[in-house]
This record gives sequence, structure tokens and C-alpha cells, in this order.
Amino acid sequence: MAVPGSKAELLSAIATSFDKLMQDCERVPPERARELSMTGHVAGSVISPADLVSYLIGWNELVLKWLDRDDRGETVDFPETGFQWNQLGALAQKFYRDHHALDWPKLLERLSVAQAGLIHAVAARSEEELYGRLWYGKWTKGRMIHFNSASPYANARGRLRRWLKERT
Repeated sequence: MAVPGSKAELLSAIATSFDKLMQDCERVPPERARELSMTGHVAGSVISPADLVSYLIGWNELVLKWLDRDDRGETVDFPETGFQWNQLGALAQKFYRDHHALDWPKLLERLSVAQAGLIHAVAARSEEELYGRLWYGKWTKGRMIHFNSASPYANARGRLRRWLKERT
């Protein structure tokens, strides 16, 4: 899928990649969702499908936090308070811990809620706000949203499809 360059393309990319991901998530047997058998986000680590979804929830909710802070005129602490860009593995581990108590259906529900929040947040913004000016470094707000929603959905779907092929 091409990198979105407009609000309409971003909305479509988020919706399309999310829908495809959820179709594959529905194929995961709930009793196997916590099976540690997938290559993790940190070199040499192993995660479960539930951890993969937790990672997506974490990033989606983080983007919503960024947008909320920006809307209120507050400083956005990229990527997250207490983490630098070179500590994304540790941030992934935090996301896994944050959602470890949720069962598979609740994880999927929480991811759906986060994705709906992103769709709403993008829809509420103008083309100019999303793509007309830089927001973080050399990136527009639309590109930062894409980096942390549609793009990871597609990546997660590929990982999940490989897992399903190997284990079901």
C-alpha cells in the first residue's frame, strides 16, 4: 500500500489495514493467544499474538495521547515520557505488561476502540493540519499517525499470518 499523502488516503489506509488485521486476529484460537511462539519486537525475544495486539494498542493509545496533548497546547513527549526513540524495545515491553491481564476478546475490543479513536481524530482534523505542515522533525502529523497505525497493522498482519500458517 502506498504511503498516504492526504486525509482521505490516511483514513482509508487505517481502515483497510485494520480490517485485514482483524480478520486474521479472529482466526487465532483464544486458548493459544498467549502462546509465546512469535519473534518479538526486541532482538532475541519471543512474544505471543496477545503481546502483538498489546503492542498495537500501546502505540494507538500513545498517538491519541500525542494528539490530545497537542490539541490542548501541551508539549508532546515523543515517543513517550521516560522513553527515547532508541528505547523502543523497552517501550514494547511496557505495552506487553500494560495489557497482560486482558484476555484475547478484551484485547481485540480495546484495539478496536483505539482504532476507532484514531479514525475519529483524523476525521476531525483538516488536510492542512495533517499534511500541510511539519509536526515532529521532518514528519507531518498525518505521517506520524500512519507510522503508528496503518503501517504497524500491516506489519502485524504479516507476522500473524506467518504464525497462523505455522501453527494452525
